[in-house]
Amino acid sequence: MKAIFLFIAIALSMAINAQVTRVSLQASGLTCSMCSNSINKALKTLDFVDKVNPDLKTYTFEILFKPNSNVDFDKIKMKVEKAGFTVSSFVATIHFNNVPVKGSEPVTIGDKTFVFVNVKDQLLKGAKQVKVLDKGFVSSKEFKSYTFSVSSPGTYYASI
Repeated sequence: MKAIFLFIAIALSMAINAQVTRVSLQASGLTCSMCSNSINKALKTLDFVDKVNPDLKTYTFEILFKPNSNVDFDKIKMKVEKAGFTVSSFVATIHFNNVPVKGSEPVTIGDKTFVFVNVKDQLLKGAKQVKVLDKGFVSSKEFKSYTFSVSSPGTYYASI
């Protein structure tokens, strides 16, 4: 019984320590407003998405999420790809509450694990923009400049 309470306490503390509030996603391959509209419609079908604000000039989509929802980065990327396009930049705004980062040690936030690249030891507080660096979340040219590989689903390499 004590183990169950300990697990619940740890799970609640992880949920409280960080919350993904928005994602700024840039897509490539768009040629017209109808392309942007297809991505916009696809993203709105995700149950955790509250609002999508497209910017046709920069091919960027600001995605806002429902409060306390479980945001799935891979589902967002798959929706863009199923619409016929690719993600060339994926920046999540995450609100941190005293989350320690030490070198390249993995940091678990909810169901996601982040390995921060080229970051000094620090305590993350407040809203921070986290750029996901994995294949499919940045341009292929940018991805080739990194020398890492993700070993398991839900693990992301990122920069602050």
